[in-house]
Amino acid sequence: MRQYSADLTPPWKKPKPVPEVAADPGLVVEEPGTGFCGAVIRCEAGTVTLEDRFGKHRVFPLEPRGFLLEGRVVTLVRPSSAPVRPTRTASGSVAVPGARARVARAGRIYVEGRHDAELVERVWGDDLRIEGVVVEYLEGIDDLPAIVDEFGPGPDARLGVLVDHLVPGTKESRIAEAVTSEYALVVGHPYIDVWEAVKPASVGIPSWPRVPRGQDWKTGVCRSLGWPENTGAAWQRILDSVRSYRDLEPELLGRVEELIDFVTTPE
Repeated sequence: MRQYSADLTPPWKKPKPVPEVAADPGLVVEEPGTGFCGAVIRCEAGTVTLEDRFGKHRVFPLEPRGFLLEGRVVTLVRPSSAPVRPTRTASGSVAVPGARARVARAGRIYVEGRHDAELVERVWGDDLRIEGVVVEYLEGIDDLPAIVDEFGPGPDARLGVLVDHLVPGTKESRIAEAVTSEYALVVGHPYIDVWEAVKPASVGIPSWPRVPRGQDWKTGVCRSLGWPENTGAAWQRILDSVRSYRDLEPELLGRVEELIDFVTTPE
């Protein structure tokens, strides 16, 4: 006897097939039922673990049509054992394989010191090269208004400045307020030094220590943590712990993204 399919659903009512996407580490997807958006950090039999930009983890089942990738419904599947090209940069942006660095813009981003510049390069370097944005460090901002005037920001040469410890009532806030050009944007994070913008868990410490007033902050941190009092070696240890935006505090992430948007926005 001939067997017939029991599926009598008209073709136009059947769900359209969706692409299968390997759940490779770093792939950023959204689980539509909860709205949770994060990067894949682990994929095991039947489940995938996502981490959002604040470091929160959620585990979801690998169900058909279970996720959104850049707004499109996809089915996540376990990745093959073969190495794959990263789909995201360290900042979480979509990677552009083979993209050449853009000729440098006239605009710039200034940061306070070498450590700030190295941290920005570690996380946003790929994005900055594609956008043609150069980051320079100032070794302090005491003369920032004069530095901005000398740069001469304009419609085709915007200037963004990242300031450490930019909180109301501080010397840094008064200096920032003295910069009035509409083509210059000064933003900052609340931390005494950019070291603190790296999540303690990423460095392998419970928290950043409090250093009494009057002590050199970086030396005091090394002393409190039992590290050799070599701030250069300490910074290298901290920088080596940063692999992507997920290792940084949101107070820094948002400000750097804001500066990149500002200096790349056409008039």
